[in-house]
Amino acid sequence: MSAPTGVAARTTTVQASPIGGVSTAASSARAGSPDVELARTYRSGLHECSHYGALVIVDRDGSLLWQRGEVHRPFFPRSCAKPFQAVAMLNAGAPVGGPDLALAAASHTGENEHVVRVLDLLAAAGATEQDMRCPAELPADGAARDAVIRAGGLPRPVYMNCSGKHAVMLGTCRAAGWPTADYLAPEHPLQRLIRSTIADLTGETCGDIVGVDGCGAPVFAIGMVSLARGFSALVSAAQGTAQRSVADAMRDHPRMVGGSDSLDTLVMTAYPGLLAKGGADGVHALALPDGRAVAFKIADGGDRARLPIITAALRFLGVETGRRPGSTTDASLPSTAVLGGGRPVGAVTVAPDLFR
Repeated sequence: MSAPTGVAARTTTVQASPIGGVSTAASSARAGSPDVELARTYRSGLHECSHYGALVIVDRDGSLLWQRGEVHRPFFPRSCAKPFQAVAMLNAGAPVGGPDLALAAASHTGENEHVVRVLDLLAAAGATEQDMRCPAELPADGAARDAVIRAGGLPRPVYMNCSGKHAVMLGTCRAAGWPTADYLAPEHPLQRLIRSTIADLTGETCGDIVGVDGCGAPVFAIGMVSLARGFSALVSAAQGTAQRSVADAMRDHPRMVGGSDSLDTLVMTAYPGLLAKGGADGVHALALPDGRAVAFKIADGGDRARLPIITAALRFLGVETGRRPGSTTDASLPSTAVLGGGRPVGAVTVAPDLFR
């Protein structure tokens, strides 16, 4: 597995690149809020809106390299916790590896390759689709969703983006001899193991803040620094450990982690060796092969600022991102252009002070 070129962290200036105009003044932090400006949207030269939040970068030893905003307060990591959940399942005896292990940590888009594997995982666990406790949905991938609708299909749990995790949870329970009817209960042996695994990987004991994720599984609140340290622990672990096995499966099989148009799939494909996993409501975490890691949350929960923040953070860490002219993102990744009349009239960029 090749690794992105890394250099020692340093203070750099990342300039915004509005199309057809110049920056307008804006406060870097909102009054009375712990959030700071992470990204801006420009349209026809005008600074049209801002995305606030918090971001942290940790070194391979877990020390802070860079931070913006309040990065210690507890928040829900959402699907960024899936690699930690997969580690717990492996340690409990889950009989998966390779692409199936990547699918256990995935937010897949419901394409045929994902659905077939989920159904196979259920069959191997002696379970059915009705045993999964995740909601029924249509595929997130547009082409797959259209195909289901054209065929007269309806929403199904297997199409839901977390169904790989749920299928492997059922398989883990079978392997460990645990009951399956209540596998999502916070006090179920599997969820207790996940909770302790998150504490081991992140260095933070999960407190009393336990939520219900979109798929119905428990989600444990941790700090953003802890999330970044957990991702660092995944890639830094020795070969053969559950942590490293999960990280390697995700990096070796990025299509299983997302799908054809998934940001995580595209980013890991563009930067081999990078581990990336997003979560709902603006959460994202990344780790370079050398153990340096990034975590951020966009406060408004939107998605369009994710890619500019990711590529700017990688540049800050010395990774060559191959920018396209007039853009803040890699030429091999989706454009962040703002369209007007079907043509680019602006862009989403990182805030001028984010890495200054």
